[in-house]
Amino acid sequence: MLWRLSNTLKGMNMFDIKTRLSTLKRPSLLVRAVRFGVDDYRREMHLKRLLHCDQMPRPADAVMQLLDLEAEANSLRESKSGNYSIARHVEILIALSGEAQLMQNTSCRPM
Repeated sequence: MLWRLSNTLKGMNMFDIKTRLSTLKRPSLLVRAVRFGVDDYRREMHLKRLLHCDQMPRPADAVMQLLDLEAEANSLRESKSGNYSIARHVEILIALSGEAQLMQNTSCRPM
């Protein structure tokens, strides 16, 4: 089951998010597909569809939600479920990669 955002962000800091991102290990075929697709990632279009949201969340909030969706997709993949969609999994990973880049770029801006 997906964590609720409010519960996830309580006590979470940037280090925790980066740790979760850095510990993702996925098959090379998925990783290659994400590399090809990340350049075409459009936040307004893709994120709204994946998160079913009207307002765009902050990049860190989006990353946490996408990490939860990705964990669910990966669980379906590992269990060889008939409900697994590789296309959806790739979409989630592309959005996750795009949001992580955006989060990193916005956190590194000079004041």
